[in-house]
Amino acid sequence: MRKLKLDELNRATVAEFKGQQKLPVAVVLDSVRSMHNIGSIFRTSDGFAVEQICLCGITAQPPHREIEKTALGATQSVNWTYYEDAVAAVTQLRADGYQIIAIEQAENSVMLNEFTPDKNAKYALIFGNEVNGVSDEVMQVIDTCIEIPQFGTKHSFNIVVSAGIILWDFFAKLAI
Repeated sequence: MRKLKLDELNRATVAEFKGQQKLPVAVVLDSVRSMHNIGSIFRTSDGFAVEQICLCGITAQPPHREIEKTALGATQSVNWTYYEDAVAAVTQLRADGYQIIAIEQAENSVMLNEFTPDKNAKYALIFGNEVNGVSDEVMQVIDTCIEIPQFGTKHSFNIVVSAGIILWDFFAKLAI
């Protein structure tokens, strides 16, 4: 087996990406502190062609070289907006027709493997701070909460791993 060369991958240009069909998902970062995590989520969001990213609270904004280390240019392809307050972002996304979903360990959460997204709906997926998770204020205004099943001794996944798992699951189930 031979690995493909970069010019054989047929990747979209930034302009082509902007015009292509997107996964009906907005990623909301609720006070994510690591710029490497932010950049990695931009890159993952590009890979799954999400509609937009909402950066909230203390989440750093491009352009920043620490974000670009892991984003590798995805800050140019993925649409993003900054909100000082995550609740304001959620309020705007709800007004735009998104269902609001926290990715968190919480009472009455739905396990990811048991969640079936509606192909006619749009989703705002909220990922929280690396230490404190999704803020209590945002948890009060969500529609539902999805939890990723875990079977080891640790209590959580890294936010980038969580975003990759969740976005792949939505992509696979919605099959754009």
